[in-house]
Amino acid sequence: MRLILLRHAPSLTGGLLAGRRDVAADCGDRAALSRLAARIAAEAAGAGVLASPALRCRQTAAALGLRPDRLDPALWEQDLGAWEGTDPARLPDLGPLSPDALAGHRPPGGESFTDMAARVIPVLTALDRDTVVIAHAGTVRAALSMVVGPAALSFSVAPLSMTVLRRAGADWAVDGVNLTWGT
Repeated sequence: MRLILLRHAPSLTGGLLAGRRDVAADCGDRAALSRLAARIAAEAAGAGVLASPALRCRQTAAALGLRPDRLDPALWEQDLGAWEGTDPARLPDLGPLSPDALAGHRPPGGESFTDMAARVIPVLTALDRDTVVIAHAGTVRAALSMVVGPAALSFSVAPLSMTVLRRAGADWAVDGVNLTWGT
């Protein structure tokens, strides 16, 4: 079984953190969307489609010509609490943290990466067929954490990128991360 995880198109946030805010996506790069749609058709013919209910994910799915079989609220991005809508340059410096400590850190009023992964992973592990998932960078990292643990926070996940995981029995492997085709 394969998971083909797609990060939504760029968020229209003016450079501010979106997290759980329901913001639109910029689906104007038709060439990039066309290349990604062709790749999905080649990689995932007949796969199920699952998406976060966030507007940016629904817009990206539509721009790719995909119809989600369902929208799952567990796939929402990490709740950044008081950091929602903040310029990333204004975030507090947390200093050097181990991957475990960083994964466990909660923004004021928000959830940690560990909290988010605890709601995302059961959805992914319950899937029983190849599935395309249209979601967020945090969701993709949560999936990667099934293989590498909290070190998943070190992966870049670009808008309109594809990450592919494969499951054999209960074990997951990473086939590719942050794959783009001129996006």
